[in-house]
Amino acid sequence: MALTVLLLVELGLYASCFVCGIVTAASITIVQGNFGGRCILYGLVNYNATMSLIGLQSSSSSSLCYFVSAISVMAAVVCFSLSLYLLYSLCIDGEIKRGRIWMNLTVAVCGAFLFFLLITGCMLKIGRDSLCSSVLQAVSNVTRCEDAQTKNWVSPLKGGRFYDNLHKAETAVWVSFFFWLIIGVLVIIQRRQSLGSKTPAGGLFSDPGVTAAETEPFFNNPARPQ
Repeated sequence: MALTVLLLVELGLYASCFVCGIVTAASITIVQGNFGGRCILYGLVNYNATMSLIGLQSSSSSSLCYFVSAISVMAAVVCFSLSLYLLYSLCIDGEIKRGRIWMNLTVAVCGAFLFFLLITGCMLKIGRDSLCSSVLQAVSNVTRCEDAQTKNWVSPLKGGRFYDNLHKAETAVWVSFFFWLIIGVLVIIQRRQSLGSKTPAGGLFSDPGVTAAETEPFFNNPARPQ
């Protein structure tokens, strides 16, 4: 398959999804590290008004944040691998060759990542909103969740930029979801174009195993010598 604009766009989307996956995994890892390895999604906080300190009353299982990071890393690895394959085919063969099976596999991968990214995005959205709701209820002098980043937290917790990192991770997931959706559409379009270009001259429903000579009308055949 010759290099087309669609392939260039697809390659750029793979690179963008790779960046989004790294941003999500890094942001979640930073938040976990600042809170002693605890996953603050769906967490509850308490507030010591006397010392003006915010503490983490309860947190979610660490596996929740590990799941988000794992999905993001897997998406980044797949995007990196697909990008390398496309670039290798372009540099070695001068064109990118992908059969119908490869395209079907790519569409299946897109569907799988769309499903998991949708779950991941909802988890980040709902988990962050739940945490922020607890912050607003516990800390009386905070009207916005991001304002809690400037408050003092109980040692060794480091609450600085926790909201920014969670918001960054969520945004990267939804952007990656949108990009994977476009990739799936582009691959489907290229698959249809590839099938259309290989349609036999006899039409869409003709048998590809039949040669042109065999499809000639019977009465047009030259008379056999006596």
